[in-house]
Amino acid sequence: GKSLVGVNPNKIGAIGYCFGGLVVLDLARSGENLKGVVSFHGLLMGSEIDQEGIKAKILVLHGERDPMVPLDMVDTFQKEMTEAGADWQLHSYGGTYHAFTNPEANDPNLGTQYNKSANERSWRSMKNFFEEVF
Repeated sequence: GKSLVGVNPNKIGAIGYCFGGLVVLDLARSGENLKGVVSFHGLLMGSEIDQEGIKAKILVLHGERDPMVPLDMVDTFQKEMTEAGADWQLHSYGGTYHAFTNPEANDPNLGTQYNKSANERSWRSMKNFFEEVF
């Protein structure tokens, strides 16, 4: 692997938004040696989990009214993580839609809407999460 001066290889995490949120979850599923991953309004489709399991702690920050991530997908994700023995948590922001961190998001037809409160809360949650894992 590669190394960078000043980077502690034992203190690496990843964050992603929307599709990037799915990407960081898949990175955790792949068994990469990350301390933690955070998914902001990410897609929650499952994929294969590495035979050695999930090493990273997982935080999912989700809009309760996100039409791109229906409740059955949330339920399936929760079961997948529990069955995998992952250290995971999911924060669901009530009355909140997809892309809640993006001030430009305001398309009711797509179910995207900025939510200042959820944006601020999710950022604080991420900071607290990384304080814990690092």
